[in-house]
Amino acid sequence: MAAETCRKVLTQLGESQHNPLFLYGPTGLGKTHLMQAVGNALLQAKPNARVMYMTAESFVQDFVSSLQKGKVEEFKKNCRSLDLLLVDDIHLLAGKEASLVEFFYTFNALLDESKQIILTSDRYPKELTELDPRLVSRFSWGLSVGVEPPDIETRIEILLKKAESNGIDLPRNCALFIAQQVVANVRELEGALNKVVAISRFKGSAIDLDVVRESLKDVLAIRARTISTENIQRVVSEYFRIPLKELVGPKRTRIYARPRQLAMGLARELTGDSFPEIGMAFGGRDHSTVMHACEKVQSLCNEDPIFNEDYKNLMRLLQS
Repeated sequence: MAAETCRKVLTQLGESQHNPLFLYGPTGLGKTHLMQAVGNALLQAKPNARVMYMTAESFVQDFVSSLQKGKVEEFKKNCRSLDLLLVDDIHLLAGKEASLVEFFYTFNALLDESKQIILTSDRYPKELTELDPRLVSRFSWGLSVGVEPPDIETRIEILLKKAESNGIDLPRNCALFIAQQVVANVRELEGALNKVVAISRFKGSAIDLDVVRESLKDVLAIRARTISTENIQRVVSEYFRIPLKELVGPKRTRIYARPRQLAMGLARELTGDSFPEIGMAFGGRDHSTVMHACEKVQSLCNEDPIFNEDYKNLMRLLQS
């Protein structure tokens, strides 16, 4: 959705339904890549377009420098005469009061002229409580689009594609194992693959599960301490405000069954535990029950926006 929205912005630049466009999500998922792609595409189509990319930090530095050099008016003119303003990591403006004020007026000036603004952050606009409420409110005027961590099948395909493009023979079962262990972002996924390749070359052996396990032993140790099925159960029970004993218990009423299925799906996605292992953690359930739960979670995420939002919220909680 984020990619399609960015393509649409190019054809309807500055129109109110997606201005500003606010891309949010964890690091390493491609927010910067997307916003820069819009800028590059606009310059290809219109070489004379005025496009500026900057991080929130560089905005602060440039504004402070203009103050020190007595060139504030020049700074304002440069920022407010753009066709497209791209600002990365907008949450980093927190605490920079003078810069926040200047950005507020720049933001308003560009919107008044129907000039496109694209912002990125690690959080949804309403969660940026450390910023001026007036600015946060304006961030919500346009369209906010989340960039979510890829699901396990997508992670597998990313690994296989990366391996293929670099002439590396990566068995699918090894790609599956890596994808089960590295869930946070694509940058870490590629780093894990690079480590596996380096170890296999050092050992002079083909990539197999033993090589992958040896390469990722540090990752496995960290994950064992941070994300477990038990931790997922606790977070899900607190999120839905239901007793933990009911989450893992036998009751099949909807109020318990849906959160239970969601917890099973998250356990499969985030821990890499087998279906039987997850079933045992949920009151000794059969592996087929867990498989059905995982399939149900996937279909509900596609069909039910509220369920999908709960799933995304829990993923953020567990990976933060």
